[in-house]
Amino acid sequence: MTAKIAYDDVEVGTELPAQSFPVSRATLVQYAGASGDFNPIHWNERFAKEVGLPDVIAHGMFTMASAIRVVTDWAGDPGAVVEYGVRFTKPVVVPDDENGALIEVSAKVAAKLDDDARTVRVDLTATSAGQKVLGMSRAVVRLA
Repeated sequence: MTAKIAYDDVEVGTELPAQSFPVSRATLVQYAGASGDFNPIHWNERFAKEVGLPDVIAHGMFTMASAIRVVTDWAGDPGAVVEYGVRFTKPVVVPDDENGALIEVSAKVAAKLDDDARTVRVDLTATSAGQKVLGMSRAVVRLA
């Protein structure tokens, strides 16, 4: 696959379509099974509170993976992402109710890096419950 977005069609400031990702306790259990990360802070409310958390929290890598979907969906190819990094700033708290949590992600092209390699830097903003949950969230994407 290759990116479906052309480098020449993108300008600094181009906004990617924002997305929201619902997270339930069931989502966390499924992710734990897929990742092998069965830390009880991700599924056991009593344990999470005993260690000082407000409630069960989403896996950091799950939050990170959810956020980058905005970029991969825009580019049209997950392989177009050549670098990706974040800082975890706040946990995504997932209550045990019918709503769970919501991760809201927006992104924009912050820089055109290399005309020859057709790469851009995309800065992402990820929030949950009104709090920024990822900091310094940046991806380098190779476009068509």
